[in-house]
Amino acid sequence: MNMYKQFIKNMPHKLLLGIALVSPLATSVAEEADFKQEIVIVAKKQSSDLKNKIASYMEDVKITQGTLSIEADIVKVTNLEGTDLKHYLAIGKPARFSQILDDGQKIELQADEVAYSPTTQTIIIKGNASVSQEGSMVKGDIITYNIATEQLNAESASTVTTILKPEVKPEDKDVSPKINNEIEQDKEQ
Repeated sequence: MNMYKQFIKNMPHKLLLGIALVSPLATSVAEEADFKQEIVIVAKKQSSDLKNKIASYMEDVKITQGTLSIEADIVKVTNLEGTDLKHYLAIGKPARFSQILDDGQKIELQADEVAYSPTTQTIIIKGNASVSQEGSMVKGDIITYNIATEQLNAESASTVTTILKPEVKPEDKDVSPKINNEIEQDKEQ
């Protein structure tokens, strides 16, 4: 498992990326089938500007596309000019994005603001931002994650915090059942 990779691509929105890292959080490709699924949006309220192709969804918003899920208080969906391509801006306390990856692991991102561009498969989260997968976590002010390239960048005015789950050795996995069996056998005697 690669612990860190340098992020070398220029990201949209010209972010000042002070710290670039990729952790065990980004070890799998997103579920490819998700992007072929229909998008379902559920909310208590909806407001649309059909001329400018902007839709706003408010109160208990949930957007799903296959295993991909966005939950927020408000989501603004904007069509990119001259196209049918969409950009999602979710705001909440927190707003959440999650997806099941091809290897079955779930990646979860949450922040005050989640910007998602399906076209570039990029998610930018801002304000109390965190990304977690397989028990590991990265926290910062701004985190950028590219689903397709599995690259993650985090920055913060103070510090970025990374918590890595320890690797479990194959022989360690077998210890618990053996100990539990021995305890059960002692109880029976």
